[in-house]
Amino acid sequence: MTETFEYQGGELELFQHAHNWKRYLADRMSRRLHGAALEVGAGLGGTTAALCGPAAETWLCLEPDRDLEARLEQSIADGQLPAVCRAKLGTVADLADAPAFDSILYVDVLEHIEDDAAELERAAARLKSGGRILVMSPAHPWLYSPFDAAIGHFRRYRRSDAQRLTPGGLRLDSAAYLDSVGLLASAANKLVLRSATPSLAQIVLWDRWMVPVSRLIDPLLGFNLGKSILFVWRKP
Repeated sequence: MTETFEYQGGELELFQHAHNWKRYLADRMSRRLHGAALEVGAGLGGTTAALCGPAAETWLCLEPDRDLEARLEQSIADGQLPAVCRAKLGTVADLADAPAFDSILYVDVLEHIEDDAAELERAAARLKSGGRILVMSPAHPWLYSPFDAAIGHFRRYRRSDAQRLTPGGLRLDSAAYLDSVGLLASAANKLVLRSATPSLAQIVLWDRWMVPVSRLIDPLLGFNLGKSILFVWRKP
């Protein structure tokens, strides 16, 4: 039976405007995405459009929300997403157990899943030898805010969580913090603004001015500071 749910967050439309952030993610992740790719929790397809490049032979947009999955199908049919994409309703648990993917991607998704370690174990069972699981999530538990709670986040992550999360048979390639300047904005929201939902103006300000500066500063800091964290695991 296909597992579905109705996504409770309303921020997906807002983050469609985060063009610089999506380009930054593409620069950090696209070279690791190839062959048969699985995107878990594809949402509105904004990440799909940014990350699905020429190295992807197929791209499965897996989405458990019926309305979002229908919108993904329409975007594919309208040519707004690459022709190698297809949409499927459900979760990783609904897929066959046999390894089928070279790349499995979670962008702002794993923090919505209560048993995150079990989820990654299920994903690892679908990963081909030499394949990678990439997880981008919000960082630092101390930054957990009303916004996190409002959109269904169970947690934020720290680098040390990699030990708990690493599935059997996989090894951690890297754990890098991204968006050092955005970390300051998140701290301000947590400590001063206490906003449950960012405004469009705040998203545009962050994306237009903070993200470009973070792209310059993050490498200088050795990717040791940022409001988001990127984990990459590889199956030998």
